[in-house]
Amino acid sequence: MARLNPIRICDSRSLPQIAAQTPTSFRSALAASMFTRMNHEVYDDAYIRGILNTVKTIAMVGISPRDNRPSYFAFKYLMERGYRMIPVNPGQVGQSILGQKVYARLSDIPEPVDMVDIFRTSEYALPIVKEALALKPPPQVIWMQLTVRNDEAAKLAERAGLKVVMNRCPKIEYGRLSSEISWMGVNSRTLSSRRAQTLGSGVQRMRLEPAKESDDTC
Repeated sequence: MARLNPIRICDSRSLPQIAAQTPTSFRSALAASMFTRMNHEVYDDAYIRGILNTVKTIAMVGISPRDNRPSYFAFKYLMERGYRMIPVNPGQVGQSILGQKVYARLSDIPEPVDMVDIFRTSEYALPIVKEALALKPPPQVIWMQLTVRNDEAAKLAERAGLKVVMNRCPKIEYGRLSSEISWMGVNSRTLSSRRAQTLGSGVQRMRLEPAKESDDTC
């Protein structure tokens, strides 16, 4: 095996130039050595808020066309909060859900996706993540819904540089962090000195603002 010269701190090349001229095997090994698994038992509010404030297009895999199913509720809620929602369900190809064309698989979507929201049971998460990683460009986030957890899939996504959330619902997290659920008398576990900003008309639609130092959780 050829000896690899270490990258010197004083190297005059830019980081993109260094990356382009560094062997792929070495870059992979370097990424693996720097990789640290995050704690998926508890997520910081800043981590969740950062995701929900950054992503714009969400592909929901496993959405049901039935309006009494949790996936339908979550899809509708997020779409009403301004996200571009794309339904993925092979059993509903050729149909539309809430006016959005249904695709059979992630690879059929003709536009970039920022986040893949997995509404399938845990054993399906790994093949879905593998399909997501094959997208060009790949998504920024893999989100697994409540009761959905697959550590192998999470590890694969994180090694590829994606953010991962498991066993959480983006609808619930958005409502909690925007203080919407506080209007219903639910403890959001979030304390803030700032008044919640409305999103359109009605007090039940709140805008998700960036985190500030004055915010806290309890």
